[in-house]
Amino acid sequence: MNRLLKSLIKFLFRFGLVFIVVTIIIVVPFRWINPPVTMVMMDRWLSAPNEEFRLQQQWLNWGQIPKHAASAVMASEDQLFVVHHGFDFSSIIDSLKSLGRGKKLRGASTISQQVARNVYLWTGRSWFRKGLEVWFTVLIELTWSKQRILEVYLNIAEWGEGVFGLEAASRYHFGQSAARLTPMQSALLASSLPSPLKYNPANPSQYLLERSRWNLEQQEWITGVSQGK
Repeated sequence: MNRLLKSLIKFLFRFGLVFIVVTIIIVVPFRWINPPVTMVMMDRWLSAPNEEFRLQQQWLNWGQIPKHAASAVMASEDQLFVVHHGFDFSSIIDSLKSLGRGKKLRGASTISQQVARNVYLWTGRSWFRKGLEVWFTVLIELTWSKQRILEVYLNIAEWGEGVFGLEAASRYHFGQSAARLTPMQSALLASSLPSPLKYNPANPSQYLLERSRWNLEQQEWITGVSQGK
């Protein structure tokens, strides 16, 4: 029995060591190298109902991303992005309290968590996948800058069927490059992110318009937090 236990411990130790090394190898390079594809993109491509489906994405470097678009996404998805270390614990606690009261579990994922999930993990929900998401989020926060995390997110976020990234979203919904987006158009795109396959920024519902106006109001606060005011 002792021999079996020792063998099991050795196996788990070696497996854990290999897992740590492999995950570091696939995370650290993307601090400088743009991910050629993400797991979400692969999932959408593999599950596409017809052969005409194609992925649309065009990478924008940080200097090419309109600052009001970056602020709009933070206002919509993660207002404490610049100050937390990957996790918004107050939102997580509120979400768990809502679940305890019998309500539907609300999303509490930060931008860092969404990058970890979209780049490295499969779609779907499970505690195992959530655990992996936590690990990858920690690695990303430790090895990437906040600017890099936001840059990657703005280039891999899903904005329609097969549409990934701000540039593709701008061309798909508004027929123009991201450089020409107005603050309101950026707010519309950002406000559609919770359900990008449901909302149409180019033909917004009343709800999406109200969310976008709220988004514009929040951006001033986001700018203040970013500047440490």
